[in-house]
Amino acid sequence: MADLAPQSVPHEPPLPPGSTRAALRAAARWRRQIFAVTWLAYAGFYFVRQAFAVAKLGILDDPTLHGVLTERVLGVLDAVYLAAYAVGQFLWGMWADRFGPRVVVTVGMLGAIAAACTMGVSSALLVFGGAMVVQGLSQSAGWAPLCKNMGNFFPVHTRGRVLGLWSTNYAFGGLAAPPFLAWWAYRVLDSWHAAFLVGAATLAVVLVVFLLFQRDAPPDAAPTASKTAASTAAASTSTPPAAARRAPFAPYRAALQDRMVLTLGAAYFLLKPARYAILLWGPVLVSERLPAVGKVGATVIPISFGAAGVLAPMLIGWLSDTLFRSRRVPPCVLALAVLTGALALFMPLTATGSAVVMMAVLAVIGLAVYAADAMISCVAAVDFGSAGGAGTAAGLVNGCGSIGAVLGGLLPGFLSGTALFHGFAGAALVAGLLLLPHWNRRPAPPSS
Repeated sequence: MADLAPQSVPHEPPLPPGSTRAALRAAARWRRQIFAVTWLAYAGFYFVRQAFAVAKLGILDDPTLHGVLTERVLGVLDAVYLAAYAVGQFLWGMWADRFGPRVVVTVGMLGAIAAACTMGVSSALLVFGGAMVVQGLSQSAGWAPLCKNMGNFFPVHTRGRVLGLWSTNYAFGGLAAPPFLAWWAYRVLDSWHAAFLVGAATLAVVLVVFLLFQRDAPPDAAPTASKTAASTAAASTSTPPAAARRAPFAPYRAALQDRMVLTLGAAYFLLKPARYAILLWGPVLVSERLPAVGKVGATVIPISFGAAGVLAPMLIGWLSDTLFRSRRVPPCVLALAVLTGALALFMPLTATGSAVVMMAVLAVIGLAVYAADAMISCVAAVDFGSAGGAGTAAGLVNGCGSIGAVLGGLLPGFLSGTALFHGFAGAALVAGLLLLPHWNRRPAPPSS
């Protein structure tokens, strides 16, 4: 999800002689603008990504689709989407390095919009399958290029705090998109097809904003910088060095030999299924446990999961930098311990039939899973990457997590609730145990 290798970008935008104060003010303004537009862009992807989760309620109740789009088939379609998403995670970062984040993200948004529109006008299984492949590849064009975009504007010493706040975008998207889409689909237009079409229209608006206000790097955005400085900096941020062009997979080989990077990848693989199961199947899971709440209620209740997820990255980032003095593993282990307990108790607690209890349990799960997710996938992955391959390490860790997410989309269509949540609890426990031996480990200081 992240491509933030500090060696590939200048720590600060180039400043023309005699205009330092003006250039600093301009740089601060551009940082605020890029933070806002990239945050909005990734949150916007979720209004298409979540459309399928919202549409499932209507699809399963559609008499014309009985025996065609069953729960198992929907689970397989989720797995197809997530497999394509995992493949894209390993690819788009390299394309963003070559062509810039603007081009890659724009292509991803256009593909996501096209795939959603296709699913909004058809219910044929083969059409759905093809559209889910396109959707997965398109969605994966968001995170790594946008993180690279942020890295181009923010110096290394501020990225931890800034990225902790910026990482709330995907939790917010998961929080806001389902009720918005459900309201349009089931209250306004009374058709599950509308979830896809409204999501596509929303992302189209975000794309227009992105094209108007986004820039790839400070030299592209700062009109006061000299042409020479701009061209030099642009070359340093967009053109890979000759050695990298000759051996493009060398950073991956180095990352695969790093024990800490592999540990983070394994932990993220084990963590991701629980988050994606609730993200993609939340309304269905709630409806099965609380059948009296109806379709809109089953979509609204999981808001507590996303709301807690918005707070989680900021909270765990603050704890890591203050209480644990920049150690990333302790807060991850504690979050995974809480997650293990909450997942193990999900079925007995929700057996009460109380919507309040359901919301509380989902909130605890959301707080724990998003906290560990944000720390492992972004800050820790970049921290523990080698001096020449932090972005590659982050891509590898997130690719492993995306493979695990395939199980999150697939298993709810095949397993009972008890087996599903006990399995997720066991996976979270193993993830915590893998990280526990690294409790006191800190990243090596950068070489001068």
